[in-house]
Amino acid sequence: MGKNLFQKVWERHTIKKLSNGQTQLFIGLHLLHEVTSPQAFSMLRELGLKVAYPERSFATHDHIIPTHNLTRPFADNIAEEMMQAIEKNTSDFGIKLFGIKDNSYGVIHIVGPEEGLTQPGMTIACGDSHTATHGAFGAIAFGVGTSQVRDILATQTISINPFKVRRINFNGKLNKGVYAKDLILFLISKLGVNGGLGYAYEFAGNVIDEMSMEGRMTICNMAIEGGARVGYMNPDEKTFAYIKDKPYAPKGADFDKSLEYWKSIASDSDAKYDDIIDIDVSAIEPMITWGITPEMAINIDENVPQATTALMQEALDYIKVDAGKSMIGFPIHVAFIGSCTNGRIEDFRLAASILKGKKISPNVQGLAVPGSVIVKKQAEDEGLDLIFKDAGFEWREPGCSMCLAMNPDRLVGDQVAASSSNRNFKGRQGSSTGRTILLNPAMVVVAAIEGKVADVRKYL
Repeated sequence: MGKNLFQKVWERHTIKKLSNGQTQLFIGLHLLHEVTSPQAFSMLRELGLKVAYPERSFATHDHIIPTHNLTRPFADNIAEEMMQAIEKNTSDFGIKLFGIKDNSYGVIHIVGPEEGLTQPGMTIACGDSHTATHGAFGAIAFGVGTSQVRDILATQTISINPFKVRRINFNGKLNKGVYAKDLILFLISKLGVNGGLGYAYEFAGNVIDEMSMEGRMTICNMAIEGGARVGYMNPDEKTFAYIKDKPYAPKGADFDKSLEYWKSIASDSDAKYDDIIDIDVSAIEPMITWGITPEMAINIDENVPQATTALMQEALDYIKVDAGKSMIGFPIHVAFIGSCTNGRIEDFRLAASILKGKKISPNVQGLAVPGSVIVKKQAEDEGLDLIFKDAGFEWREPGCSMCLAMNPDRLVGDQVAASSSNRNFKGRQGSSTGRTILLNPAMVVVAAIEGKVADVRKYL
């Protein structure tokens, strides 16, 4: 019987099996940001420990960084303290920082792939739940807590329970106006936010094969929203082409040697899985959330469901939507394009293709926030920034921005955001009463144009 990618990579990185059933797992790449790392470095100092393999750790600024004014010191004292902490910690412990000073920063889950750090067959950890993004390259990537950040810094290992593996096949032909974001929202709406607990998700099928690396990253990014700690795809020629010539990618003969390994870790044709789910994508239309978890999502053609649980009623009351009615026409106040889910160049190209020559509603604040300095420069080289500006969007500096609002980009009062991000929890975007509707980038743009939720298909 063959093995799947998860089994191959896990076994290769297993140091030993512990008496409690966990695995002591070697971590090939450790990614850091300014929010979850200060305490971990403080613990190292208290214990008198060094970073075991500083060349395997990389850091960036992303969560708390302002996207409007980068003048230091930041107006937010806590944000400034976090910035100074990661700058000092990475300097003291010999860790590479992609920072403001050298204009190389961005959202960690965008910086890693575009620098060539993220590679197939790796184990990757980061103190951020959306680390599964890197699984798009055939890596086993997952988020960890602060104490585990400390453990990885000190030992380059982690104690962790192994996962079962569920293969999810997306097959068929995509409908008009349907993108990667819609596929993962559809999946979560069917399996629920706890459906993947204890699982790693292997995404496959002809739709995944035909999808860009950016789209694959979007799907893996939100695996955690469905309860899975890990989401990944098998690496292929698109993967290898994306990595080739990136700054930290292997070069010359080393690339050829790496390529042999990368190809070898793909799931075998006779691999065994704990569960297999087949999805015909012809059943998927542009998706929209109506509630307070990503599970509360419907096709744009569907009506908001009747409440059958207390949580559903709570969501209806909080978002102020009516059961049995369409979300089309629901007013919005902010349109946000960005985040580790949809802050890549492909997302801005898609949004700009619809936005070109149009104006957003005067009642809407539009925020276009590239996921990294590289994405921002590429978009500006292509003139995409001018399209956003001409339409009435604010073209901002890179950062996590309104995805989680640990920075000045926040909702006010009970404003509604049409957002390309990954979570619609209560208060997620900065206001305790603010409301978030998750959409693909194209749907965000048409909502901005009309000042209300609209169907992107009439613009295509």
